Amino acid sequence: MTLVDDARKGLLTTFEKVALIENIEPRKLCKLVASGRAVIPLNVKNSDRERKLCAIGEGLKTKVNANIGTSPMVFDPEGELRKAKAAEQAGAHTVMDLSIGKELRSVRRKIIKGVSIPVGTVPVYEPFVNKQVADVGEDDFLKSLESHIKDGVDFVTIHAGVTRETVTHLKKSNRILGIVSRGGSLTARWIEETGLENPYYKEFDTVLDMCREYDVTISLGDGLRPGCIHDASDGAELSEQIVLGELVRRAREVGVQVMVEGPGHVPIDRIACSVRSMKRIVHNAPIYLLGPLPTDIAPGYDHVVAAIGGAVAGMHGADFICVCTASEHLALPTEEEVREAVILTRIASHIADIVKLEDERKWDDEMAHARAELNWSRQINLAIDPVKTAQIHARSKGEDVCSMCGELCAIKQWLRRDES
Repeated sequence: MTLVDDARKGLLTTFEKVALIENIEPRKLCKLVASGRAVIPLNVKNSDRERKLCAIGEGLKTKVNANIGTSPMVFDPEGELRKAKAAEQAGAHTVMDLSIGKELRSVRRKIIKGVSIPVGTVPVYEPFVNKQVADVGEDDFLKSLESHIKDGVDFVTIHAGVTRETVTHLKKSNRILGIVSRGGSLTARWIEETGLENPYYKEFDTVLDMCREYDVTISLGDGLRPGCIHDASDGAELSEQIVLGELVRRAREVGVQVMVEGPGHVPIDRIACSVRSMKRIVHNAPIYLLGPLPTDIAPGYDHVVAAIGGAVAGMHGADFICVCTASEHLALPTEEEVREAVILTRIASHIADIVKLEDERKWDDEMAHARAELNWSRQINLAIDPVKTAQIHARSKGEDVCSMCGELCAIKQWLRRDES
């Protein structure tokens, strides 16, 4: 029995717990999961452990994911665990382990055990670590997926839309950057070198059987997403989305939860259209975006660029936004960069939710009242980052106004109007 099976039968046990967190009526959440318009990532192997569950999808708050993981150049499992915990403490709803360094399984298990939020992974990386592309066998793809699922990951990115046909569309494009997805690039190169079909696409029924057994949510990867705004919205991207839409239908037929990943780099005036068209192509499955990034010229500030794009995308229907750090395109991020990027992405998601969900404005109204009352402790407690808020306000040295306006504080002057 999967959550989808429970939802279709109207069994509310899990949904009542999650609905309380999401501030939604349990039967409504049940219907969203039954229809595939929402997912609740939870591997049954973790069902006996306390997990901070979340629902992702239509009518729900925009959720935030943070990526962490070792690299071949920097192998520091404890450091990545600290990043995962920092992301959780900063308010990330999920974390993904994208490790490609040594001891992948050990690192993965450490992350799963070390945080209480759902954990996702990308199984396609593992077969290619320490192997030449052509030496990877078809069975290696499925063995890696099985290992990740049995270790307890709650959702897996599967690059099943990178097929022999969609790679052909890519080769006919006039892209500048080609493929920027690591999993997409590895899969496409494997297809080119072996002449074989992507095992995750060819054996998608087996993928579904594996995920159904442990009730693992599939996140269909955007292997051909645009890596610069020049490459946005081309035929290669569209051809992959069409394949993903068909795979969504097949997953729903057998009761496997599924969401779909999307672009990438997109000019800001195309974000709304991109999100809406993608939603339609994938049958209103929850969509999961990195950014999108509406400009390419801000290395070192891509966390800000992604937050701008994420707010626009969320406003128009994106359900799940992946954190982009200041180190994107440059280096492995630090713990502080992960924490700061989570906060920025949560700000973006909240901005979107103000438009999507009327109740979300209450938080802003509370802050407005606290400011009107010059209630500094209340303002700090309401802030999305109370620590930084308190640190900055401390520079005002305990005054009842901030150090910018002092006694000429506009709010204070207005409050004093009745005294004169």
